Amino acid sequence: MIDAGIRRPAPWRVFRGLLERDLLITRKQLVGVMAQVLMQPLLMLLVFGKVLGTLGYTPPSYTRLLLPGLIALNAFFAATQNASFPLAMEFTTRTIENRLRAPATLPWIVAERVVAASARGIITAVLMAPIGALLLGGLDWRASGLPAALLFIVVGALTGGAVGVTIGSLVSPARIGVTFSLVMPPLLFTGSAQFPFPELTAVPWFRVLCALNPMTYVSEGLRGALTPDIPHLPGWICAGGLAVALLIFLPSSLWSFKRRAIV
Repeated sequence: MIDAGIRRPAPWRVFRGLLERDLLITRKQLVGVMAQVLMQPLLMLLVFGKVLGTLGYTPPSYTRLLLPGLIALNAFFAATQNASFPLAMEFTTRTIENRLRAPATLPWIVAERVVAASARGIITAVLMAPIGALLLGGLDWRASGLPAALLFIVVGALTGGAVGVTIGSLVSPARIGVTFSLVMPPLLFTGSAQFPFPELTAVPWFRVLCALNPMTYVSEGLRGALTPDIPHLPGWICAGGLAVALLIFLPSSLWSFKRRAIV
């Protein structure tokens, strides 16, 4: 018989407990996570920013354009990847039931997964800055723009986490690799990481594709905050684009998670 005096913990306490557990796992797996998600942006920075610049195929200023975009790439894609892959596996092995038994409603559980994944995105994005400085010999950034840049990193990572929970809830582990190979490259190359969005007027069809990609607004927001002399979208447009993306993908992550969890 359950004692009537026993009270269920507040949902935010359950949220905090689950988050602390996931952050502890992140700390234990930090080296592996860093190697996994930093490799592609690091190689892009090395090849496009350093090697091609040394050979004279890209102008010296290109690295200032590229690095904020690669930081945005880390914030968005690391969160997406670290939300989707583990979640798809947990649904298949049914280890997700341990979370579903927690005394909290589904929105709290989904929110925790989004925040936990976004934490990895934030970590890898922040680490990209000293790595870039080491490779490029310093950073010529506007110091007053750092708070706004951090805000765009956080919101971009949260958006990526919501996208990842949506994908991880809809796709089985057997198909998650194929899904990533089909979905992620287009998102990567339409996220304005390698070019400024305002200069795409010559290719309007590609401009439309980039405008539909949430990562574009992270890349452009970081450029506006850190390198305002490079063409970029206004900050309020970037903030609005990410707000719209969150309004779309947070409900979709809850819907897809609920659809998969309640069978």
